[in-house]
Amino acid sequence: MNDTESHQTVPVERSLTAEIKIYYEIQKPPAQPAPLLIALHGYGANKRQMMREALAMVPDGFAIASLQGFHQHLKEPKEPGGPLRFGFGWLTNFHAQESVAIHHQALLDLMQTLITEGLADPEQLFLLGFSQTCALNYRFAFTNPDRLRGVIGICGGLPGDWETSEIYKPTEARVLHLAGTRDEYYPPSRVADYEERLRMRAQNVGFKSYDAAHEIVPAMREAVRTGLKKG
Repeated sequence: MNDTESHQTVPVERSLTAEIKIYYEIQKPPAQPAPLLIALHGYGANKRQMMREALAMVPDGFAIASLQGFHQHLKEPKEPGGPLRFGFGWLTNFHAQESVAIHHQALLDLMQTLITEGLADPEQLFLLGFSQTCALNYRFAFTNPDRLRGVIGICGGLPGDWETSEIYKPTEARVLHLAGTRDEYYPPSRVADYEERLRMRAQNVGFKSYDAAHEIVPAMREAVRTGLKKG
């Protein structure tokens, strides 16, 4: 071993804190403040796609905010030789808790912004997530148990530490979980006990299954609309 090798040290991981912008679309109702639905897309989608879905679900008089995931990635062209596309996600395996924290803070900041602007009624805040954002939204709802009037999950999962973590608290928010009987990611065998498990910390839980793959079908949209009408 030479002198240079003997003085080498083990690399140490460090981090820097940087600010990012998180984008969202807003649909304002005629009368304000209004009930607010915050809709979050699944992995690989974007805020525009989820806004279209939300517009097909909400009753009249609702405001809608469609928040876009903060992890951007490239997608294959629609046609060979075409331009690369962009998709957005919410969670990575690398320091996953940091992604969870960003998701939670983004929701809190968005809610406060729209309440301060007089657009959203603070007593009627609803959160909807599809696929990847389903479990993230449940994490938020049960760690901020007094913030939401209701939380809706479509074709998604529960937090992996749902039974073991002490951070989740009981909530009076209504919970509605919609599943597809042909969902290749969350098949009936995986979600069969979700209603029972959600009732560990929520009294008002609805669970419905539909003839659907990993998608949002018209019957699901109608179920969401009916649930939101209850206020």
